[in-house]
Amino acid sequence: MDTLWFGYLQTTVGVIQLLGGPLFGRFADIFGARMALATSCLASVMYFLLLGFTNSVPLLFIHKLPAVFMHILPGAQMVVTDLTEPEKRTDALGKLGLCFGIGMITGSSLGGFLSTHYGESFAAFVGAGGSLLSTVLVISFIPKHTKKQPGAQEHVDKKAKAGSVFNLSEIARLMKFPGVAKIFAVKITSGVPQGAFQVMFSIITMNFFQLQAAQTGYLLAYFGVVQMVIQGAVIGRMTSMYSESNLLLLSIGVASIVGVAQALMSNVIEFCFIVIPMMFSLCTFNVITDSMLTKSVPSSDTGTMLGLCASVQSLMRTVGPTIGGFLYQNYGVSSFGYIQLVVNTLLLVYLMKSGISKREEH
Repeated sequence: MDTLWFGYLQTTVGVIQLLGGPLFGRFADIFGARMALATSCLASVMYFLLLGFTNSVPLLFIHKLPAVFMHILPGAQMVVTDLTEPEKRTDALGKLGLCFGIGMITGSSLGGFLSTHYGESFAAFVGAGGSLLSTVLVISFIPKHTKKQPGAQEHVDKKAKAGSVFNLSEIARLMKFPGVAKIFAVKITSGVPQGAFQVMFSIITMNFFQLQAAQTGYLLAYFGVVQMVIQGAVIGRMTSMYSESNLLLLSIGVASIVGVAQALMSNVIEFCFIVIPMMFSLCTFNVITDSMLTKSVPSSDTGTMLGLCASVQSLMRTVGPTIGGFLYQNYGVSSFGYIQLVVNTLLLVYLMKSGISKREEH
């Protein structure tokens, strides 16, 4: 597969998950978080089985179709959101990110080993087996009804009788709750510069940093370790000392500083130092905005809201290659940093003027 078709494939996945995120969240609110997470695991089983049998470009596109319901992280976030008290939610979501980070590093290493020694098809079939095991664990250990707030389950039961997964008006309705549209717009706007940098990262490591494949692997492993430390040991402590609004402002402010550093960096050693504040900003921003948005809607709608949050990442994967490719080709790597500086500085000024820090006083 050449670069052009690879780009089409990546865009296809982004569009599929962009459309599937809100529908998956709506599905969770109607049928329960356990059912949604189990469905996501089963979609992963189908995904890996199709991948194992793929031997042509058309099949490579077809095997991506189950990705419409492959939202395992948002599904797990829905369960955690339902089972935790609002004041402990941010810390719990951070710990969940730590667990997924460990899984990603372990899975990537295992997948590389299996692909090298036994072939890519065998690795795909092992992935299908692992996803099937995850389905069994979800059904066995997660309660059928996860929404603990008074009256929430009754509201869900009414939705199951009268609602529809494809009811777009019910999904759009969440934007009318106080503060939701503002935080969601901030989440998208701040995510564009970082998303563009992330989708171009493989090209940047090869052309700008001049790294070999093995060296890039070490760099990505370093990313994972930093992310796990921040999500597991830093975010929880900070949420106990500072309000979510102040942490949101802090993450956006740090992102602005990171933008300056990215614009001025000249080698991979400098970038390794930048990674620490960059991951702090990114992890804190994602966890805080997810937590704030789920607290801004009724408990019976938290699944749909998390589905919408997941669609933001898919949106970045869809438009990121176009934006990132244009910036990189015409203005170089430094342009990513300058764009991030400008966007996040403007967001910081806007949020401070709008008085978001007073949000939790009401």
